[in-house]
Amino acid sequence: QLQLVESGGGWVQAGGSLRLSCAASGRTFSTYNMGWFRQAPGKEREFVAAISRNGGTTDYADSVKGRFTISRENAKNTVYLQMNSLKPEDTAVYHCAADRALGTTRVAERYDYWGQGTQVTVSS
Repeated sequence: QLQLVESGGGWVQAGGSLRLSCAASGRTFSTYNMGWFRQAPGKEREFVAAISRNGGTTDYADSVKGRFTISRENAKNTVYLQMNSLKPEDTAVYHCAADRALGTTRVAERYDYWGQGTQVTVSS
């Protein structure tokens, strides 16, 4: 069992930055690939970024590539999402998720555990 709690969301003007954190409970955090997803009002949930167990492999949606960076600190049971050059279209609730399968994935149904989410609002 893994519990995930996101933090770091908030309001920011376009062009600004935010750093999201996702703290995990339990002693098996390092055995999970981790992902970030987001869902805007009236839209489907979409993949944002993923990172492998040891942090050696990362994957990004085209819409955030070059602006967002996913990282993790297994000693702190935490995964991060650094978001730079934010745009109004980045406004959404951001969720972190954990997946025990081999390799990172963009498929939400593959993830076993989810956090409650943190709101990010970017104004123009």
